[in-house]
Amino acid sequence: MAQKTGLGKGLDALIPAGLNTTPTRADSYAPVSMIIPNPQQPRDTISPESLAELSSSIREHGVLQPLVVSHDPVTGMYTLIAGERRLRAAKIAGLEKVPIIIRTVSEQQRLTQALIENIQRADLSPLETARGFRRLIDEFNLTHETLADQVGKSRVTVTNTLRLLNLPAEAQEALAASRISEGHARALLGLPTPQAQLSALHTVLSQQLNVRQTEELVRKLTGIKPRSLPPVEVDPHFQELEERLRVKLGTRVTLRSGKKGGTITIHYYSDEELNGLIEKLT
Repeated sequence: MAQKTGLGKGLDALIPAGLNTTPTRADSYAPVSMIIPNPQQPRDTISPESLAELSSSIREHGVLQPLVVSHDPVTGMYTLIAGERRLRAAKIAGLEKVPIIIRTVSEQQRLTQALIENIQRADLSPLETARGFRRLIDEFNLTHETLADQVGKSRVTVTNTLRLLNLPAEAQEALAASRISEGHARALLGLPTPQAQLSALHTVLSQQLNVRQTEELVRKLTGIKPRSLPPVEVDPHFQELEERLRVKLGTRVTLRSGKKGGTITIHYYSDEELNGLIEKLT
């Protein structure tokens, strides 16, 4: 199977040379009933239209690109690494067997490969990508820089994508349902509190504001005039530290650096949250 190189160094860079990356034979096939979907699959949804189109093609031409799987010699079952959409479509098309390539990979490599395949195909929504990034970071203790190198993105892109998870649940739901775009979501993150973000979200939805209008709304709410905005360059390292503190404390944390030091601001939005923070910090 031809290796894709659309992201960084491609999948080869994630698989040490010592691992078996060749098919067990020239044309390996496995029953679809013996292939277990990847439990770490970062994709949340696949559109019915996309599946119907692919299943129709598979009925006519078969599965042209083999699924990538790992094999459990004890149970005889296969775990999917890459090819979730093809597997689902093959089942719809009524195929009993599908072509496979067997690889021996670690749990981290399995999740990373599944995430990379979907990013390469532009199959993941911004939130799905952010959740995939977050899972890799949390489960394998990766830094933003290490993750960025593995998925072929800049550290700034990884950090900014993860910031989408700071939005209130209602705003995340609106983004997932495509009622707002990623541009809208990034603009809402410019507001200091979840309450302010939700209030602005309701305005955006009720008035059907575009991204530029949303950015203007945020500027008005924060009292910042467009012409007075200084060209501030945010340090990606600080963004990563803020994100790690947010995960540890369960609330928004802001870092500000000065010539003789800096400040750490821990935000809370109720007396209950404050008491919880005190318990964590004392």
